[in-house]
Amino acid sequence: MARQQVLVARAVFPEVVERLRAHFDVDDNPQDSIFTKAELIGRLQGKAGAFTTGSERIDAEVLAACPQLRVVANMAVGYNNFDIPACNAAGVLATNTPDVLTETTADFGFALMMAAARRMAESEHFLRRGEWNRWSFDMFTGSDIHGATLAILGMGRIGQAIARRGALGFGMKVIYHNRSRLAAEQEAAVGARWVDKATLLAEADHLVLVLPYSAASHHAIGAAELALMKPGATLTNVARGGIVDDAALARALRERRIAAAALDVFEGEPQVHPDLLTVPNVVLTPHIASATVATRRAMADLAADNLIAALTGGVAPTPINAAELATRRA
Repeated sequence: MARQQVLVARAVFPEVVERLRAHFDVDDNPQDSIFTKAELIGRLQGKAGAFTTGSERIDAEVLAACPQLRVVANMAVGYNNFDIPACNAAGVLATNTPDVLTETTADFGFALMMAAARRMAESEHFLRRGEWNRWSFDMFTGSDIHGATLAILGMGRIGQAIARRGALGFGMKVIYHNRSRLAAEQEAAVGARWVDKATLLAEADHLVLVLPYSAASHHAIGAAELALMKPGATLTNVARGGIVDDAALARALRERRIAAAALDVFEGEPQVHPDLLTVPNVVLTPHIASATVATRRAMADLAADNLIAALTGGVAPTPINAAELATRRA
């Protein structure tokens, strides 16, 4: 009996590819090239499964052209590269990798927030340009983290992990806004209080965005929302590009309508809005919030676990649309 075929769409840990080879015929991509849609469709011919990253858009056109595809396993917690209704219609299981990156991403989000508040990027560039020649009382004065108001938009796993760091580690007053309010015991565990969105923006000393991207959250932070924030506030985005209107944010930063920002994600990444590259009061990193060796390996292993289980008669550990598929089959 012929073995099932799977595609590993981007370069990943060789050990993970070998795990997959124990079960399947694997078509991998060690050159780490990013496929065009036509190339992706070509490489998916005859494949029962695909190990994907955010680079691969799995939509109705791809699914229609690849009728043998049964499982798409994202090495990411986000899955806005998947058209889930199209996957449901095609009977394709979609999976992601939640939980394993929560603490690492929260660490990085908190570090970015601190870097923005204390003007680390600005001051480093100043030093590297050779402009530091004396001390002055107001040189790169920023804002405190301890005791400040931490405002979190989106209160899932990562949001709660950031809240714990703020409340327990830095004595911050934590407020949050989320589509659905946490249970009282969850709020107590992370020291957070629910407020409406307008209050969140108005009271924030440091606003951190950790909500998933969807059509509903597109430009959740735009010019109108930025106008509600304090002039001394900072904004940190470790969620997804498109949640923030990057052009509006660049204008607000240039005009000092907020003090600073820190961004790990961008609209249209890996392209970055050119205006963000010319304002000094922003920290920019290339979507690396989960980038530790241990966490990226855990993400890759979980994506492989999902692919192996789904194609060998098991139950995928972290499905996205299993309930919807079960309903359609009933």
